[in-house]
Amino acid sequence: MTTNTVHYPWYKKEDTDAFFALFQNNLANFVIIAVTMLGMGFPAEIVFGKVIPGAAAAVIFGNLYYAYMANRLAQKEGRTDVTALSYGISTPVMFIFLFGVLLPANQLTGDPELAWKIALAACFISGLIEALVAFSGNWVKRNLPRAAMLGALAGVALTFIAGEMLFNTFSVPVVGLVVLAIILVGVLGKISMPFNIPTSLFAIVIGTVLAFVIGEVNMNQVQEGMANLGFYPLVPTLAGIEGFNYLFGSLIGLLAVILPITLYNAIETMNNVEAMSAEGDDYDVRECQAVDGTGTMIGTLFGGLFPTTVYIATVGSKWMGAGRGYSILNAAVFALAACFGLIAAISAFIPVAAVAPILVFVGISMVSSAFQQNSTKYYPAVALAMLPYVANYVMTRFNNEAGEVVRDISTGIVPLGEGAMFTAIILGAITVFIIDHNFKKAAAFSFVGAILSFFGFMHAPSLAVNAAGDFTLAYCAIGVFFVLYSLKFANVQAGEVLEDKKEAA
Repeated sequence: MTTNTVHYPWYKKEDTDAFFALFQNNLANFVIIAVTMLGMGFPAEIVFGKVIPGAAAAVIFGNLYYAYMANRLAQKEGRTDVTALSYGISTPVMFIFLFGVLLPANQLTGDPELAWKIALAACFISGLIEALVAFSGNWVKRNLPRAAMLGALAGVALTFIAGEMLFNTFSVPVVGLVVLAIILVGVLGKISMPFNIPTSLFAIVIGTVLAFVIGEVNMNQVQEGMANLGFYPLVPTLAGIEGFNYLFGSLIGLLAVILPITLYNAIETMNNVEAMSAEGDDYDVRECQAVDGTGTMIGTLFGGLFPTTVYIATVGSKWMGAGRGYSILNAAVFALAACFGLIAAISAFIPVAAVAPILVFVGISMVSSAFQQNSTKYYPAVALAMLPYVANYVMTRFNNEAGEVVRDISTGIVPLGEGAMFTAIILGAITVFIIDHNFKKAAAFSFVGAILSFFGFMHAPSLAVNAAGDFTLAYCAIGVFFVLYSLKFANVQAGEVLEDKKEAA
């Protein structure tokens, strides 16, 4: 190791490919955010004047900080082949905030601006939690089974990401199926696109052109998009303060969504930083979690409401030979795109069907990863942890008539879907510990489930004392059952040890 100053370039040619890979990832997220929020009824002045610039503020901060960290590591180790960590809006968490925080807040209040303020407060809390997790992230990782966490996330991926976006893909088949085919050929088939254009970017371009050809998009929409060009400055806002009054009042149930998904985000940051360590760039995991949390909070102070994270795509950038330049360029481009309305213009004429297949692939990748990153013996735990979000999806998609339509299918759908993230983690963790014959921990998670049910974090429409009494009793019952089995196994193991000692004597 040396402390001599090395010439670590600001930009090199390898940064170009890495930039496009990172840019299209963030661009797809920004477009999805804009299209989805407009579809929910949020006015353009909130979407393009506040949310998009605020999200860009977070992206700018994180990309520049990680470029700084890369230079610091390069100087510390005397190397010029250090790659900056990729950073941006967390795709799975983005969907959770869109459909698990923003949508219910909008439906319950009937006021898009108030819903935005509530989501700002939720996002700030998420960022604060992740920054604090930096001090205890290793403990969380040790005690929360990976199969339970990834299984819960896979449930979101299967329903709200892959499933929902596949519906959008088939809504305009000439566009959607062609784009999906391009994504599968380029990413799964690992076939290069013409002129080595990044697959996702090529897919969006082709999909948009097809949409014009079949009349799905017309010049009027382009003109409407161009009308959104303008100056949208990064203006600080304290609007989230009003949102806290509701988040810790009538909408406190949203905390059941925020807490587990934030823990997932923090652990995913840890995993991605560790993946880069295996590639030779050893960054401080705790600092990265703090940076992600801080970036998220900075975004909310400018109107953004989506948590950020280190991307697993960083490993791909490392393989491309990128340095810090791609990260700096990404910050600069998104500053310009957000502040001058380019995201607004692009969102107006790129159809959802041209972007949705990309998210279909993201969703199925997340489901696949949940299984791939666990031993085969834990597959049942992953599968079980996915199911509460199937119930949650059915429940929320029939939300206007959930009491009649869904309950006619089964009376268990609604309570299973309420607090789905907590339920998924609890059921997944219990299953993992049963597989491992660790009945003490299975009992512990059962009693945690009882507490969460008692206060309404799970299986209840809102927080209250004794909110879900039947479920509280049920979790206590299985907890006692597991305690009895733990005692039985302890006695068996003690007998085996004694027998071994006798034989040895």
